[in-house]
Amino acid sequence: MNRWIAAVIVALAPCLLFAGPVNVNQADADTIARELQGIGPVKAKAIVDYRESNGPFESVEDLLKVKGIGPKVLEDNKKNILLDDKKSESSEP
Repeated sequence: MNRWIAAVIVALAPCLLFAGPVNVNQADADTIARELQGIGPVKAKAIVDYRESNGPFESVEDLLKVKGIGPKVLEDNKKNILLDDKKSESSEP
């Protein structure tokens, strides 16, 4: 059993290491799902749909307005969410 767990960790490590910044104001749903933790195809599509209906996200916290995106998912991904060309930590000073 321990070897199986080790094999899974080794197999998944590259995915975790290479998940990276994604501009949620420009990326398609496939890219968002691939790059952000805890966001699969359905949530990623919801992000794109929300953006198309409401305009670009102005702060990282605006993602909380998307159905299915809660505080934990936001916190887990905050460092990898881009709004423009730079990383966005928060809208707070």
